[in-house]
Amino acid sequence: MNQLSIPVDVRPEEVMRKQSLGGAIELCAELGGYSLDKTLQQDLGVDKAQFSRWLSGQEGVQWSKFNALMDRCGNDAPVLWMLYQRGYDLNSLRRRETDVERENRLLREEVQALRRVIGRPA
Repeated sequence: MNQLSIPVDVRPEEVMRKQSLGGAIELCAELGGYSLDKTLQQDLGVDKAQFSRWLSGQEGVQWSKFNALMDRCGNDAPVLWMLYQRGYDLNSLRRRETDVERENRLLREEVQALRRVIGRPA
């Protein structure tokens, strides 16, 4: 299944409490509404043993699988954990505006400008 999950906010303090990448993966799943059961493993196309090795740090995660995990769960907890481990301040990070978000913002600004011209409140 290739469905993306609805984005979920991740509080930096939750990420900072995790002691390992496996803990951050568990947080990612939890925030996405998954318990660490077969459902998430099946959705990602990995078996129980491989998923267990990811959590324990015995096996690295390919970027495509890692990306699928975060898309599926709707959050970036593992990447945020990595950034924190590398010394980044999670409270000052922000996402770039996507093309769709930019288009929506520009359209909203245009509508507001047109309403001002014709005298209608926003």
